[in-house]
Amino acid sequence: MKSFFSYVSIDYLKDLIDRSLTEDTGSGDYSSLSCIDENSTSKAFLKIKDQGIIAGIDLAEWIFSMYEPSSCFNKFLKDGDAVDNGQIAFEVYCNTQKLLQLERIVLNLMQRLSGIATQTYKFTELLKDTDTKLLDTRKTTPTLRLLEKWAVTVGGGHNHRFGLYDMIMLKDNHIDAAGGLKNAIEKANKFIRQNKLSVKIEVETRNLQEVEQVLEIGKINRIMFDNFSVEEVKKGVTLVNKKHETEVSGGITIDNILPYAQTGVDYISTSQITHSVKSLDLSLKIMD
Repeated sequence: MKSFFSYVSIDYLKDLIDRSLTEDTGSGDYSSLSCIDENSTSKAFLKIKDQGIIAGIDLAEWIFSMYEPSSCFNKFLKDGDAVDNGQIAFEVYCNTQKLLQLERIVLNLMQRLSGIATQTYKFTELLKDTDTKLLDTRKTTPTLRLLEKWAVTVGGGHNHRFGLYDMIMLKDNHIDAAGGLKNAIEKANKFIRQNKLSVKIEVETRNLQEVEQVLEIGKINRIMFDNFSVEEVKKGVTLVNKKHETEVSGGITIDNILPYAQTGVDYISTSQITHSVKSLDLSLKIMD
């Protein structure tokens, strides 16, 4: 697991939470303003109501310290811990109105991130006796990508590219629009030279014939087997013979990921660990 603050800057977090507060609070939290004294203070605890992997405790601590500097935050668990129904992740003591204003933002983020960490852990556990690494994709929630990709590492997964800027991935549309594999690869290499970039080139292949073409052309770093069957991936891995990194993607589920990993492929990427997850059930309760 990578450190949370190695993924995000304070400016990024401040902007994200500011916008979230504006969206949720609007002209005011009338529920709290109407019945809670402005000087009231409370202690609350985050209760886990599910099984899984917790993620976002450090984020919650930062939110409370930033938006209610006088708050006191005590952690009982850490990000990446396996959790069960009934456990307490942390307690926080602060102004009651501010606590209730921040509650939903903290819960929404932690539930989402913990759901991603939990789903990723389920996948990575199936790969633990193989050499294959699990990768995420760009199918993330807009503006939350950095947080969600961090949550993948909490669950034991690894990150693919973060955006369109840190790797050249020649997908089917790029290849077709460029006039074929050779043109696409040659142009990508020329672009890297002209712009003095230090990025890898990955090429998506749709069948074994395209794998053979890419091997003849070379000048790339990784070959993706897109929507290949397990048998086709076995043949593809044999063809590549470690000349380049290999990756399989498309149609990967928790039920078929192990057979794909057993082909000897280097990476398996799937959107199932980010866009198709169930949030972990959490609640923030004020102590009587």
